[in-house]
Amino acid sequence: DVAVVGAGIVGLAAARELQQRHPSLAFAVLEKEQEPAHHQSGHNSGVIHSGIYYTPGSLKAKLCVQGAALCYKYCDQKGIPYKQCGKLIVAVEHDEIPRLKALYERGLQNNVPGLKLIGAKEIQEKEPFCRGLMALDSPYTGIVDYKQVAQSYARDFQEAGGTILTDFEVTNMEMAKESSAESEDGLKYPVIVRNKK
Repeated sequence: DVAVVGAGIVGLAAARELQQRHPSLAFAVLEKEQEPAHHQSGHNSGVIHSGIYYTPGSLKAKLCVQGAALCYKYCDQKGIPYKQCGKLIVAVEHDEIPRLKALYERGLQNNVPGLKLIGAKEIQEKEPFCRGLMALDSPYTGIVDYKQVAQSYARDFQEAGGTILTDFEVTNMEMAKESSAESEDGLKYPVIVRNKK
């Protein structure tokens, strides 16, 4: 009934969520590579962002903070290792301090847990090789291997009945005329996917 193109972390997460919301439908994920999460999902910095930077009240801010909490929870449930190592954003010049304080206020407005401003001595205690006048300590920032997270999403998806087709490159999509037939949950599917094979 539904095909998701691309078995990176976004495609797998979307397919997994759609499958949970519409269990009566049949789902497939189509991936041109030999395995899921072969590209960017397996080759990034792995940061679990805390949500400091986004405009307060924005959807990005809300989703980043909620997403970090959900990421930690999912990793705990699935036994995926991560490190909540925290992050220091450091002001090394006096003219950077007002911007750092503004960033701190923004983080508070975004409900980022555990934020605090620290001085030069505390910076050195946390990171001996770092020098600065003031820093924003974000203990909720972490790192994880997102390839492992994506592979876990793939297992969840398959265990719930989803199909992942690897070595399946989508080369063309065409809009089909809408059918009068509907699925059990009232949805119509107007896209035809074709493979080069």
